[in-house]
Amino acid sequence: MATSCNDGYLGAVAEEKKRTPRELRDLWRKAILQQILLLRMEKENQKLQASESDLQNKRLKLDYEEITLCLKEVTQVWEKMLNVPARSTVKFNMENIHTAMGQGVPRHHRGEIWKLLAEQHQLRYRLPVKQQPKTTRYEELLKQLTSQQHAILIDLGRTFPTHPYFTTQLGAGQLSLYNLLKAYSLLDPEVGYCQGLSFVAGILLLHMSEEDAFQMLKFLMYDMGLRRQYRPDMIILQIQMYQLSRLLHDYHRDLYCHFEENEISPSLYAAPWFLTVFASQFPLGFVARVFDMIFLQGSEVIFKVALSLLGNHKPLILQHESLESIIDFIKCTLPNLGLVQMEKTINQVFEMDLSKQLQAYEVEYHVLQDELMDSSPTMTENERLEKLEKSNNSLRKQNSDLLEELEVAHTKIESLEATVNTLLSNEGKLKQAIHRLELERAALLATVEEFQKQVPSTDHVENNSL
Repeated sequence: MATSCNDGYLGAVAEEKKRTPRELRDLWRKAILQQILLLRMEKENQKLQASESDLQNKRLKLDYEEITLCLKEVTQVWEKMLNVPARSTVKFNMENIHTAMGQGVPRHHRGEIWKLLAEQHQLRYRLPVKQQPKTTRYEELLKQLTSQQHAILIDLGRTFPTHPYFTTQLGAGQLSLYNLLKAYSLLDPEVGYCQGLSFVAGILLLHMSEEDAFQMLKFLMYDMGLRRQYRPDMIILQIQMYQLSRLLHDYHRDLYCHFEENEISPSLYAAPWFLTVFASQFPLGFVARVFDMIFLQGSEVIFKVALSLLGNHKPLILQHESLESIIDFIKCTLPNLGLVQMEKTINQVFEMDLSKQLQAYEVEYHVLQDELMDSSPTMTENERLEKLEKSNNSLRKQNSDLLEELEVAHTKIESLEATVNTLLSNEGKLKQAIHRLELERAALLATVEEFQKQVPSTDHVENNSL
């Protein structure tokens, strides 16, 4: 079972050491209290399903201000798509979905629209079998015990502490959040539970039932690739921070230089953006729109949003001239600059494509790591071997990830080839139909000509009558 990521960017875990009798008694007391808490949670869980459908509970969940207001006409477009018979088997026109997404998503339909987007993605890009998560049912996972319960319990009260759905200790919100995180930690032992994941789960729970949220969490983690950044070694998160730094260098050089002068790396401000998908610091209406985009375009959206946020507020950031004031501005002021700026950021995301740069920067990161290891003159043989082993493991993981991406690409190619074959087949049928119609037209013209020959002219008829 994977350990918690609390010793990464969002927190620190004390190193294991020999404990005194008093510390052991305290730990035992804490374990008993937690067990009592868990028993109470099990009892409260029995009441949860009844409250889940309660109208007031649903209003509590959606208690946030929208960034992009959805007009009635756009809502009707979404409702039409949601009500298509056998929807999960029908491929929709993606241009229509992109157009509707740009015009907004109705809050009360958002969860169902995320499910629609997940269905459309899986219809086109099915994950290879070996990359798919286990198929254990949610109800079965809830019956099991997880070694991650301590870390999950600690984070329950820290997740959206001011939102009315999550504020009540052991209320409906916290119980659902515990259930969802527990179930996922059992489904995916490599990741288990990582600090930050509770915010992703919380956003899903605000828009759908527990079981639906579990399915969508699986989709985001596996199909959309979010689970890579939650792995215990956190190598992917380090790569993401490097990629963001390179994007700043390419798109906003003056801001990049300003950060360099003040010794500010992206990990000082952007790690929570990636690990919580902006949910720990930004308004829920903005975060909901970010999730809209992730369900549509994938995890690349996080880079787009980060780059857009920093670029849009560059003049204000450049006014600050110390590490402390810059970080304070980015963490505290930036998330509260108003709905207009937030909507501008989301609109810019539609126009950006960073996929090629991100792939190039990931390769670049590994090359630089290799060069750095080779250039160290004071390194002992054991240290060099250890570094080589770490680098080798990293490259193996990268190779595994690239193979996964290659398989997904092959699946996409097969899907596109099938589409092309269908179009060619339809083209052949249309050509045959056109040929038949041309023959029919020629036959009809010939028939008309015959009729014209058989019918006497008007002048001839008039002379005969005289």
